[in-house]
Amino acid sequence: MKVKYNIDIVASSPLRVIKRRVSRAMPDSGKMKKPDVKLVILGDMNVGKTSLLHRYMERKFKETISTIGGAFFLKQWGPYTISIWDTAGREQFHGLGSMYCRGASAVILTYDVTNWQSLAELEERFLSLTDTAKDDCIFAIVGNKADLTDPKVLEVEPEEEGTGQPPVCSPPTVSPIVRKQVQREEAIALYGRILRYKLQDERSSLPAERMCFETSAKTATMWTCCSRHCLTWSFPPS
Repeated sequence: MKVKYNIDIVASSPLRVIKRRVSRAMPDSGKMKKPDVKLVILGDMNVGKTSLLHRYMERKFKETISTIGGAFFLKQWGPYTISIWDTAGREQFHGLGSMYCRGASAVILTYDVTNWQSLAELEERFLSLTDTAKDDCIFAIVGNKADLTDPKVLEVEPEEEGTGQPPVCSPPTVSPIVRKQVQREEAIALYGRILRYKLQDERSSLPAERMCFETSAKTATMWTCCSRHCLTWSFPPS
């Protein structure tokens, strides 16, 4: 069962925030409960945060528009209820970020591998928003759109739920290859600075090799070092 909530910003004075609930399936109110874990996705606009979220929640790629304000999904993971917050990357909504991060147990910092500035923005604009997260908050740094820089990438259609059919590979994409501007080593270096900023012990924290990776919401693949794997996340689907 998945439930989506949208947070809309009304462009008037004073600023008003309206929460609109959009149910994908009518939930049983007796089974709904306060989320046990809060996860927040942060990053500049157009890095693909919403597309990554749709890839995880629905196992498919969706063309999306820029998020206005914010939205969150509820996901059941065994006995735990997880709220996943998708936030707007536009600077005009920057002030709301700390509210979304309040009490977060995990934060995914997202950048575009073809845009170096999107990585720099994580440290310059978004890291301070996590001051309201939990002291032991877990961080992951995800570079999206890696398919645009890989000349050998195949377009892979993910398995449809319930069909039992394997993924289908089509011929290599003919899209122009975009120059990669961010190396994974730069993301790993940023991860170390984040741990120091949060006063977390690097020796007892999750290793950067596991928490920094490049992926593609479009093709559902993940790149770590020189290998190519299926897209994975920190928690499995229900």
